Amino acid sequence: MRVSRLTILVLLAAASAVCQSKLPDELEGVGIEEKIGQPADLSLEFIAEDGYPVRLAEFFRKGRPVILNLVYYSCPSLCNLILNGQTDALREIPGTPGKDFEVVTISIDPSETFDLARRKRAAYLESYGRPAPGWHFLVDYRGNVKKLAEQVGFHYRYDERTRQYAHAAAIMILTPEGKPARYLYGVRFKPRDVRLALAEAAQSRGGFSVDRLLLFCFHYDPQARSYVLFATNFMRAGALLSTLVLAVVLVRLWRRDAQLLRSGEKAVR
Repeated sequence: MRVSRLTILVLLAAASAVCQSKLPDELEGVGIEEKIGQPADLSLEFIAEDGYPVRLAEFFRKGRPVILNLVYYSCPSLCNLILNGQTDALREIPGTPGKDFEVVTISIDPSETFDLARRKRAAYLESYGRPAPGWHFLVDYRGNVKKLAEQVGFHYRYDERTRQYAHAAAIMILTPEGKPARYLYGVRFKPRDVRLALAEAAQSRGGFSVDRLLLFCFHYDPQARSYVLFATNFMRAGALLSTLVLAVVLVRLWRRDAQLLRSGEKAVR
């Protein structure tokens, strides 16, 4: 896959920041401003892959967490890398888009049409390899994608010289109420991170699942930008498990001793 100069600049932006050097002009104003817990406007409308307008609320009303992608379909490299990485991670986690969570992919390029979105959706559903009725590909309507991007802290810009959009490499996990719960960065996403981010976003709706149990042992580390083992809770869980095992052993021993005592009493009689 051909990697453009703009893509290379985006991927090197983090290193540039660490070295405290000035960002290239193409990347000025580009990046992620995490807005955890701040609601997005779910009344915003977009054009779905079938050509009809749809409100963002349509993908949140079923009480499921939502993976949000802001990309553009004619992107020569970076957007494809993000979507490919997301698809790889989704194959490795339990759950189905449309049943357990939703995926909403929206083009940041206002010139792109729903026909292109439909073709992109078909390509990625084929790559995903199983039915995913809850993965939606949308295009802009009346400039709403820019409004949504600002609300979730996804800052991008169009570069006139390269005729490409400069943007960060990330996906966002939103709660069923439309509030960002977690940002996952890069073009390769650990299946465990995606799974736990979805579980974390879904917590507001209650219920119990294996994923919620995993959250007891893992927490998100902003420095590592990944979910890591939470040693304290892990040790607590281990101590609790040990206590339960010990209790089971003691109960069995008590029952055995009681049975032997009763048997001895019967023999004496």
